[in-house]
Amino acid sequence: MPTIFRALTAALALAAAAPLAARAQTAEVAFGGIKADPELPVEVTSERLAVNQNDGTALFTGDVVVIQGEMRLTAPKVLVEYATGDQRRIERMHATGGVTLVSATEAAESDEAVYTVDTGEVVMTGSVLLTQAGSTIAGKVLTVDLTTGTGQMEGRVRTILQPGTQK
Repeated sequence: MPTIFRALTAALALAAAAPLAARAQTAEVAFGGIKADPELPVEVTSERLAVNQNDGTALFTGDVVVIQGEMRLTAPKVLVEYATGDQRRIERMHATGGVTLVSATEAAESDEAVYTVDTGEVVMTGSVLLTQAGSTIAGKVLTVDLTTGTGQMEGRVRTILQPGTQK
């Protein structure tokens, strides 16, 4: 049984056993297909780029695609914040306007996402939907650790599990 289904089965069993008021609003998720090495270069493509030397940011707009290793993030707008004193090092990327984070086997969508490059953490917020192997998990916040491939969904978590076929 895949890790995601074991974790979800355990979480659902615990939730069913708990009193209604004490039910958990989080779910641990395996996110093995989407990983990124924070040491790899970050490739960004877009229709437009505006650089602000005063505050150390770059605003990419129009069909933005961010690629780092196996991670691919798309959004209409991505604000890149460079490290203070070192404008060659990306500190954080803030994607807005409808964000998609994908790998070959998984996809997550949300209203916006913040990717902290040094820690490899992506926090997706607003109508989050994660699709894995035919199953879906929805919630308000998905925090993904791209270096370990693990994540946590929070905020009125809802899932649809596809039962396996038995012979």
